[in-house]
Amino acid sequence: MTSQLHRTIGPEDVEANLARGGDIRVLLGPSTVGATSGFLGVVTVLPGEQVNEHYHPYSEEFLYVVEGDVELDLDDVPHSIGVGQALMVPIGVRHRVRNTGTVPARLVFHLSPLAPRPALGHVDTERSL
Repeated sequence: MTSQLHRTIGPEDVEANLARGGDIRVLLGPSTVGATSGFLGVVTVLPGEQVNEHYHPYSEEFLYVVEGDVELDLDDVPHSIGVGQALMVPIGVRHRVRNTGTVPARLVFHLSPLAPRPALGHVDTERSL
């Protein structure tokens, strides 16, 4: 990461959030680049693992699969998505990402708009397995 106004940030430049399952890293957001409208990150989910169910009361989430095959459960309805495919999770919809393949799944995610405070932006609905 550079100290310039415009920063290039990679996954190795930010801490991983492992608490919800998977390896979640916010690359561009309020704390990394001062973003005010949303944030972008990457998540890696190993075969057989998942990012636990949660929802965002203020934000839409956009997911794009870079590598692997995943099932995205939206309000308990599974949706299979693979490399080169994207899906939008509407505000308030419960969702989890499950790696159903044999290789690590890598996804890019973007959430917008931001919640009024970070603590209000994410609601967990299940605990880690």
